[in-house]
Amino acid sequence: MNPSLVVRELSAGYGGFAVLAQVSLEVRAGGLTALVGANGAGKTTLLKALAGVVPSAGTIRWDGVDIAAEATCRRVARGMVLVPEGRHLFGRMTVRENLELGGYLRAKTERAELIDAVLGRFPRLGERQRQPAGTLSGGEQQMLAIARALCGRPTLLMLDEPSLGLAPRVVAELFRIVREICAAGTSVLLVEQNVRQALAIADYAYVLERGRLVAEGSGKKLASSDLVQKAYLGADMTTPR
Repeated sequence: MNPSLVVRELSAGYGGFAVLAQVSLEVRAGGLTALVGANGAGKTTLLKALAGVVPSAGTIRWDGVDIAAEATCRRVARGMVLVPEGRHLFGRMTVRENLELGGYLRAKTERAELIDAVLGRFPRLGERQRQPAGTLSGGEQQMLAIARALCGRPTLLMLDEPSLGLAPRVVAELFRIVREICAAGTSVLLVEQNVRQALAIADYAYVLERGRLVAEGSGKKLASSDLVQKAYLGADMTTPR
């Protein structure tokens, strides 16, 4: 598959403190790419740099166009949508109102069609669409965060620690849905500390350590590598950062 996102020598940080150092990676069109690593490796910073939330240096090419200088809203309009860690839902607003906000860039008719489609994919949200988002369970809130992003009709869906704090059964369901979203044609960049499950569903993956990429390959290849086996798969990393 051809890459839809090509990142070259990306560096980023906060207030003069460098977090990422010349990171280069690709997200293939229609593929699921995972980025794994320990706490503090820079995974969230990388997603924020791609979304334009934190300043960065380097090249970010989206469908052949360098967007490194573009504002976040312009990147969203191009189809790059981030589901942040912690979900960031509007808790007092209903499920449906959160979905409406996710499709704010779309025409009214298209937005309604997108909402109907995601409620079909997430039937529990359909049952709770008049319920305040803050009253949902943790798993339901994560599903809503993803559903809200889908209402923007993304071509690249960036997920930051979607399994954090969820029960194993819910995590399995969540990853199944993410794989289905990718199979339907949306490119996915998944940041995860649950290394075993992330690599199990990834077409391609990268390992980030201390702001630098140290390994890459197919999900299956990385899962069996000595580096990942020794550093990450002795015990899955599921503790919060």
